[in-house]
Amino acid sequence: MDFSEAAARISRKFVKDGTAADPVKIEGKLKRLVQEFGVQLSEAERSVITELSREYNIPLPGAAPAGGKGGGTEEKKIAAMTPGEWVTLEGKVVALSAPASAAIGQSGIIADESGAIRFVAWAKANAPVMNEGSWYRIESAVVDEYKGVANLKIHSGTKISEIGEDRALIPTPVAIKDLHLGIGGIRAKVVQEWDASHERMLQSGLLGDETGSIKFVIWKEPGREKLAVNGVYSIFYAQVDEFNGRLSLNLNGATILPEEADIPVSGGDAAYTGALVHIAPGSGIIKRCPVEGCNRALSRQNYCPVHEIQPKFVYDLRIKGWLDDGTKTHSILLQREAVEALTGISLAKAQEIAENNPLGMDEVFIQMRDAVLGRYVTCKGREIDNRLLVNSCEQKKFDSSEHVRLLNKAGGAA
Repeated sequence: MDFSEAAARISRKFVKDGTAADPVKIEGKLKRLVQEFGVQLSEAERSVITELSREYNIPLPGAAPAGGKGGGTEEKKIAAMTPGEWVTLEGKVVALSAPASAAIGQSGIIADESGAIRFVAWAKANAPVMNEGSWYRIESAVVDEYKGVANLKIHSGTKISEIGEDRALIPTPVAIKDLHLGIGGIRAKVVQEWDASHERMLQSGLLGDETGSIKFVIWKEPGREKLAVNGVYSIFYAQVDEFNGRLSLNLNGATILPEEADIPVSGGDAAYTGALVHIAPGSGIIKRCPVEGCNRALSRQNYCPVHEIQPKFVYDLRIKGWLDDGTKTHSILLQREAVEALTGISLAKAQEIAENNPLGMDEVFIQMRDAVLGRYVTCKGREIDNRLLVNSCEQKKFDSSEHVRLLNKAGGAA
């Protein structure tokens, strides 16, 4: 990637306004933002322009002066801020996070009664260290944007003053369906816990309320604890990210409050009818780690990737496979209750087979596969990350007219 052209373009903007800006220095800033932090070049250009404007204490190139200071510093509520503005705000630091780079002095989340925003204080800014739980007045900070999310940048010209009072701050949760990229809060129930897909992952799973569901993840950090399955929590200041076109919650840094209550949860609005064309290995009866809060599937040798050998394992049932509706093949995952209802094999019966048959757990897999493979079924549940998490699955009588329709469709496509 050629940074020299972009650096020269930025330099010319400042020269035109009477300020000499070194293209070599600008190029170095662009490279750091793009190569170290993964920022898009267009966003990096904008960030460098605002940073240099602050450094030289001049308005943004082409912008009208506001009170004699670069870009203006209008006091605003967080919810009203938009990228590209110079702002002054008063807020409470509700979370701090470990800096992702030596170039970052401090990062975290600051909130007021209108909302919350992530902030980054560059190390070279030598800004005062802010404490979690304290209120601050921040003057002349820059609202930037990264991956579609607004964030607050604290530079060398930013003034930070601690407010010597603890003001009331009562965040309001929203429905899961109303979450958007940035920082958000919900009141939800832990619907499912999934096997950890990464050694640094403490927990992942599904949160739900009456309006929908969303994936969540908690990464391993000192003091972080797992959420209880079926537990209800009020969660504030969680990071709302996007992956493969779907929102997800990162709960590291979030305020999590357990509740002694229950809430209605949407059962999921996805439903597919078709043939079970594949039952994947790992289906049937499985062993899970008995350590409280773990529940990971064990290997054949009773090995847990976190807690090692576990001779006092716990049995469970599941089916992983593919459902073909004639148009698309869907990856499906059935948990114990749905497996028992579909196969007619209870956990107790599967355990008896596994412990008394020469083939052991393989015999359970064979019997379940033979009971459902090729059957025509309707599965209902939540579709997350291109997999249907099945709440219910029932066998259906095959409709021969549907077969004719699909054959005609295939013939027409040919």
